[in-house]
Amino acid sequence: MNFSDLVYVNRSYRRFIQNVRIPQSLLVELVGLARLTPSPANLQALKFWLVSDEAECERVFQNLKFAAYLKDWSGPKEGEKPTGYIIILGDKDIKPFFEIEAGIVAQTILLGAAEKGFGGVMVKAFKREALREWMDLDANLEIVLVIALGKPAEICVIEDYDENKGIEYYRDVDGVHHVPKRTLDELIVHW
Repeated sequence: MNFSDLVYVNRSYRRFIQNVRIPQSLLVELVGLARLTPSPANLQALKFWLVSDEAECERVFQNLKFAAYLKDWSGPKEGEKPTGYIIILGDKDIKPFFEIEAGIVAQTILLGAAEKGFGGVMVKAFKREALREWMDLDANLEIVLVIALGKPAEICVIEDYDENKGIEYYRDVDGVHHVPKRTLDELIVHW
């Protein structure tokens, strides 16, 4: 798959084929890719918590909130839940903030997952204290982002942004997930 195709298939998937487990070895491989990404001042302040065990996946799932724009959807139902997670942690003993490198790392992980036929979504809405308590994290570690992963069970379609419809993603009556994207003419300020 060329890079353009990889970017195109790398959507934010929120429904998965739950009986297709993501292997722990793939989670390790994805973190291996992430560790090679740029890091401000090369401090490499991010750490990773890997979850592939079914019971642990359920524990993480109970602490996440999915898809704020989909008001009538409370998240993946049984049979559609993620089968693996990479929880990105920031080590505050190394530096105080992590947003830039967390984004680079998360995108790299998702592109790597897409190349292997898996997909995922970055989750920033989670029960921080409950998750932190379950993980029993040292005080210096901050939960920055959760990446939910699995074999996608939904179709995601990119469409041009229409100001009458708005920018919010939505699902049609067939369950197809539509993602409006602004056109290049709207994004490029100067050619």
